[in-house]
Amino acid sequence: MSRPGAQLQVLEPGDIGQRKDHHLDLCLDGDVESKQVSTGLAALHFEHDALPEIDLESVDTRTELFGHALRAPFVIGAMTGGTDRAGEINAILAEAAAHCGVGMALGSQRVMLERPETVSTFKTPVRPPLRIGNLGAVQLNYGVGRDQVLRLIEQSELDVLAFHLNPLQEAIQPEGDTRFAGLRDKLAELIPSLPVPVLIKEVGAGIGARAASKIAGLGAAGIEVAGVGGTSWAAVEGFRGGAGNRRAGEVFRSFGVPTVASLRACREAAPQLSLVASGGLRTGLDGAKCLALGADAFAMSRPLLEATREGVEGVVGAIESLIRELRIAMFCTGSADLDTLRRQPLHRFA
Repeated sequence: MSRPGAQLQVLEPGDIGQRKDHHLDLCLDGDVESKQVSTGLAALHFEHDALPEIDLESVDTRTELFGHALRAPFVIGAMTGGTDRAGEINAILAEAAAHCGVGMALGSQRVMLERPETVSTFKTPVRPPLRIGNLGAVQLNYGVGRDQVLRLIEQSELDVLAFHLNPLQEAIQPEGDTRFAGLRDKLAELIPSLPVPVLIKEVGAGIGARAASKIAGLGAAGIEVAGVGGTSWAAVEGFRGGAGNRRAGEVFRSFGVPTVASLRACREAAPQLSLVASGGLRTGLDGAKCLALGADAFAMSRPLLEATREGVEGVVGAIESLIRELRIAMFCTGSADLDTLRRQPLHRFA
C-alpha cells in the first residue's frame, strides 16, 4: 500500500485492475472527502440520561440483518476486489468481520464477469456472518443478464447481492458507463427472480426521496443510503484523467444528499425495507444516531480500509472500538437493547 502522506499522481485511464488499485491509493492517501457538505450527524444529539437504570454489561447489541445473526448492527462497507492486492485486503477484512461477528460487503464484482480468474479475490478463505456482493446496476444496460448475475452469486457464495447506483461517479470516471435509461424496469424484472435478497445502494452521493420512491417498488429487501459527508467518488475520479476531469471532480465533490437527509427520505419512502446507514460515519456514536433515525444497521469503509495497514488485528481493534462506542451510547441513553435505542429522540441543542 502507499505510505501515509504519499504524493499521489493523476493517472490516465487504464485497465480495470489498474483502476481498482488506483482507487485504493486515492481512498487511503488522497484528499477525497466531501468538503462543503457534512453528513448532518454532528448537529444531532441524544439526551444524556444520568440515571439510566441499566448496567453497561447488560447492553445487548445483537441483531439480525437480512436473516443473518450479527453481534452488532455493523457492516464493513464495500471497498475492493479484482487484484492480488485487493484480494489480500478482502481476506483481512473478512477474517476481522468473522472474529467480531459483523457483516462485510465486497467491492464491485464486475471484474469477476470479465476476468473469471479474479473470483478468489472476492471469495475469501474465512467467511463472515453476512457476505454482501456488489454489482453496478448500470451493467444491466451493458450486456449483463440474469445468468451472469446468478453465476456471480454462486461463485462468491453471497448471502445478499447489492446493486449499486452511481450515476455521478460514472459521469466523471474517464471510463464511465452512463447509459441509465430504462434501468428501473430491468431491475424490477430481475430482482424478484434472484435466489438471495437484494440491497440497492449508492456509493457516496446519497439516495433522496425521488430515488427512494422508485426503489421501494423494485422488490429489493433493503437500501443502503451512502450519503454525502464521507469519501466522494466524484473527487476520487477527478484525480484520474486530465485537467478537465479534475475540475469536474472538484465541482461535484459534495454533490448529492447528505446522510441524515437520505436516511429520513428512505425510511419515509420505504418503511418496509431494511435500511443501512453509510456515508461519512466515523464512530459508534454516529452509528447509534443513525439507528435512532431509522436505520437497521450502519456501515463504514474508509476507516476500516485504513485499519488494514495493521492487518487483521488492526481491523478487529477498529471494529471493537466502534461496538464499544455504540454500547456506551446505548448505556448513556438508558437503552438496554437496539429496539429501545431506536426509540430515542435526537435533539438540536443550542
